[in-house]
Amino acid sequence: MNNSEGDIMSKLYVVGTPIGNLSDMTPRAIGILNSVDFIAAEDTRVTLKLLTHFDIHKPLVSYYEHNLREKGEEIINRILAGETCAIVTDAGMPCISDPGEDLVKLCAEHGIEVNVVPSPTAAMSALAISGLSTSRFAFEGFLSVTKKQRNAHLEEVKDLKHTLIFYEAPHKLKNTLNDLLNVLGNRRISICREMTKIHEEVLRGTISEMIEYYENNTPKGEFVLVVEGNVKVPEERYVTEEAIEYARKLIVDGAKTSDACKEAAKKFGFTKSEIYSGVISENRK
Repeated sequence: MNNSEGDIMSKLYVVGTPIGNLSDMTPRAIGILNSVDFIAAEDTRVTLKLLTHFDIHKPLVSYYEHNLREKGEEIINRILAGETCAIVTDAGMPCISDPGEDLVKLCAEHGIEVNVVPSPTAAMSALAISGLSTSRFAFEGFLSVTKKQRNAHLEEVKDLKHTLIFYEAPHKLKNTLNDLLNVLGNRRISICREMTKIHEEVLRGTISEMIEYYENNTPKGEFVLVVEGNVKVPEERYVTEEAIEYARKLIVDGAKTSDACKEAAKKFGFTKSEIYSGVISENRK
């Protein structure tokens, strides 16, 4: 352990753990968990298995969505009294789409130092192997189980041009894919399943192709959906020489340029501005 962590006291450590493969546990994470006074865990049963594997023996405090207010104050008081706590989640980085977010806020309010010990995250790991744009992205977490709220969420992000990342449970996957198609359209998608685990799998294609795939295959495991942003660009259309010549002939015959372009657009199926641009370009040659 480096010198900055040699004297651990009165602080919270946000400690990331593996998302599936225990070999991803870092030496630093093991060292911190061995050094703190107690560990706050989303599910103490899951965390106990992890600690046992690495021969770590520390008191556990249950801290999850339905007791975070009560337990949060208890944890804060213990830290203020001089103890050091590490918070972990069942897999990956705590405090990301996770109740630990509230504990970090409480620490900030009470002036308690918070340090981070990073680990793999399912969202970033899936993005990296998705084959979609990684330059800009938005992590949207879990969509609501309620169809109305789920669609409202998708309506909020449908015009975003950057890549979208969602978490999804197997029993909701089919409904979510249908809603993605209905609201976002038939975009490219990468479905990343069981990241870093034995049955890790990445399926790439369009949303409609994934819907068809899961009509014949039962969704199993935990999913990360990486969805292409709204990158639709209007098709570049080339005004035909025939349409431009038609407009030019009307102008030569005495029609106003505006009227000639309007008439040609109507006849050949282009917009007035497209015809106008073509006529002006021809005049400049």
